[in-house]
Amino acid sequence: MKSASPYDGVLLIDKASGMTSHDVVAIVRNRLETQKVGHCGTLDPFATGLLLIVVGRGTKVQDLLMSEDKEYVGTMKLGVVTDTQDRDGVVLERREVGDIDKLAVDAAFAKFHGDFYQTPPMVSAIKKEGVPLYKLAREGKIVDREPRFVHVYAHEVRALRAPEIDFRVICSKGFYVRTYAHEIGRELGYGAHLAALRRTKSGRFTVDGALTIEALKSYPKESITNQIISLPDISRMRGA
Repeated sequence: MKSASPYDGVLLIDKASGMTSHDVVAIVRNRLETQKVGHCGTLDPFATGLLLIVVGRGTKVQDLLMSEDKEYVGTMKLGVVTDTQDRDGVVLERREVGDIDKLAVDAAFAKFHGDFYQTPPMVSAIKKEGVPLYKLAREGKIVDREPRFVHVYAHEVRALRAPEIDFRVICSKGFYVRTYAHEIGRELGYGAHLAALRRTKSGRFTVDGALTIEALKSYPKESITNQIISLPDISRMRGA
């Protein structure tokens, strides 16, 4: 029988593509032999990068850590619109994409900078009358979603190679990068979906040095627990 956790703090994991955030939680529970494990901010299955895993009394600061700003690098693919706004969805629309005008791209990104409202996608964990939207989407239902006030602190167009655009974005909590790519594609007149995504930072924590899934599965238990950042250290990192 798995016991209450003797460990308290945060474990930084570099999530691999093809698995859910809950899959990572399950692995940590198994490796540390404790049920008191959670995560701070879902990463979609196709996405990779930093996932903050809270262990033991670390779960008490879960909401606080989830509220912090995030940094992502990603790739959007113009000319292909999907029902999930990412590469895992069903294609709804295709358009030919010629040479990409850099000035137009810069203008489109600039439109989604600073404060604005973002409507969450149907395929999301947000609940409508107690039912997650993604479950309603599976039933072919589309319901009204309340737009969310979000903020983009910084963005960078890293590369243009038609039909793809590489970018970096620093954003507030509750931000959907899928929707960001979708809306920028629409602004450019081609439509788009999110083809790749990697979370590189969350608050003061970065993906550099985070445990890979392979390491999480294969390292001795002591090596994993030695990577847990203590609650006092977390407080100092956050300047509390």
